[in-house]
Amino acid sequence: MSSFDHKTALTAIPHKPGVYQYWDADGKLMYIGKAKDLRNRVGSYFNSDKNQFNGKTRVLVSKIRKITFTIVDTEIDAWLLENSLIKKHQPKFNINLKDDKTYPWIIVKNEHYPRIYWTRKVIKDGSTYFGPYGSIGMMHTILDLIKETYALRTCNLPLNDKNIAEGKFKVCLEYQIGNCKGPCQAYQTENDYDKNIAEIKEILNGKIGNVIREVKSTIKSAAEDLNFELAHQYARRLEVLEKYQSKSTVVNSAITNVDVVSIASDERYAFVNYLKVMNGTIIQTQTIEVKKQLDESDDEIMTLAMLDFRSKFNSTSKEIIVPFEPSLEDESLRFTVPKLGEKKKLLELSQKNVLFFKKEKLNQYEKLNPDLRTDRILTTMQKDLRLTQLPKHIECFDNSNFQGKYPVSAIVVFKDAKPSKKDYRHFNVKTVEGPNDFATMEEAVFRRYRRMLDENQTLPQLIIIDGGKGQLSSAMKSLKLLGIEKRVTVIGIAKRLEELFYPGDSFPLYLDKKSETLKVIQQLRDEAHRFGITFHRKKRDQGTLKTELEQIEGIGKTTADKLLTHFKSVKKIKEATEQQLAEVLNKKQVQTLLAHFKET
Repeated sequence: MSSFDHKTALTAIPHKPGVYQYWDADGKLMYIGKAKDLRNRVGSYFNSDKNQFNGKTRVLVSKIRKITFTIVDTEIDAWLLENSLIKKHQPKFNINLKDDKTYPWIIVKNEHYPRIYWTRKVIKDGSTYFGPYGSIGMMHTILDLIKETYALRTCNLPLNDKNIAEGKFKVCLEYQIGNCKGPCQAYQTENDYDKNIAEIKEILNGKIGNVIREVKSTIKSAAEDLNFELAHQYARRLEVLEKYQSKSTVVNSAITNVDVVSIASDERYAFVNYLKVMNGTIIQTQTIEVKKQLDESDDEIMTLAMLDFRSKFNSTSKEIIVPFEPSLEDESLRFTVPKLGEKKKLLELSQKNVLFFKKEKLNQYEKLNPDLRTDRILTTMQKDLRLTQLPKHIECFDNSNFQGKYPVSAIVVFKDAKPSKKDYRHFNVKTVEGPNDFATMEEAVFRRYRRMLDENQTLPQLIIIDGGKGQLSSAMKSLKLLGIEKRVTVIGIAKRLEELFYPGDSFPLYLDKKSETLKVIQQLRDEAHRFGITFHRKKRDQGTLKTELEQIEGIGKTTADKLLTHFKSVKKIKEATEQQLAEVLNKKQVQTLLAHFKET
């Protein structure tokens, strides 16, 4: 592998939680990982069974020349440190969680009489940022609520006590139309302004219920003091807040301060959705995409993304609703896998979002690069059908006969999950007498693959036999005769399409009726059936005509064959002129044939 002595390196690594780093011969950081037990985890990469790894992992291990590590107190500390180091160094072999640079935030500016607006730049100037918002629409809805409910300044004047006292500013149009209370001329005190800011921060933190209670209290007090103007102002504010709350509440308001995380993935990509819920209201939501590097598990990706989300959204929730129990152990967190009720609805909402995001993203990629769709379908088929290689070349056999007569076998070929019609073939059965589907299948399979072997053609990765266990056994008999039964995978499909049979296995494999693998198999069977029936009908029609022609006095078997070869169909023979028939028959036969068709 290399001159790197991993056994000596392992002796220096303790059995403690931490983060490990792999470096190459040029001193470049290639990979950062975390572990509950550093020595066990690092040692697993050098396991003698290299087949457990995918290609990228084997390449990574072959390039390791140095291992460094950092010990931490707990497993969750290891997750957090790993995440921060990956973002800082972005090693080649690590998955990269896309950052939020393009997502907007709502800022409460650090200044006298703070302004509130949205921005895409987070600057460490003491201001308070809320977000990031995955939905720009949601962010503007919240800003519109704040604008409609509170009178805040929008100017960027330096409103400190000295400037206001010296009368440096004049009120503007915003004051005249009631959108601002004129703090620039001391018409509003800073204390009163800051009370509004405190309420707005509660709303942005998802605690709109607290604000509503305060507003109701103010209305009651104002009414008792006969201050009806103030009571009216706050009644209007209450109406707007309750209207917003009714639109935002998606679950029981008793569910307070929880996070919801769900994941959807395939062999190449993973997508993770996050919902932040306060008082039954979703206040933050975002879905991210992760490109897999080293065949990372859903558990690993979901946990990494979950901790990143919690850090990004400043989450303090102790409960996290998830689709499965993650391997992360942390006494300060409680993971809930709900089976029913309101929490189950929340999880289903998150899953619905992540599945939609996944579908849309993959559709975009496949439109730009159709080969991605082909690769995805073939990879899915390999996994579903337990194949050792991608089924880039598939062949499907189907038999047809009519009351035991005119037996034919048809084969259709799919390459890269699409029909390859130039490779379709028909077989006129030569060795079988009478209705014997098993013997017909045996002959067709033998003739097909004997010829491929004789011509040094590449064998298919998958052979599908339409007809169940009997035809499957017959096909295997021929493949064994040819000595190739271990070089190809063969499956039989029963009448119930979702039941697939493997040679020597009495129990069928069941596929999901909605799976893409089943759709491809359905297409193969339908195509084989169509192709076989078309050929069979043509042969049957020719056989019926041939029998009819042979019954005419003076027209024997040889003459009937000549007519069929020349005119192709009964219709064309009946429509032929005397001169056209004379090209095949003598004068006496022409007159006999014309007289026969005239009578019929």
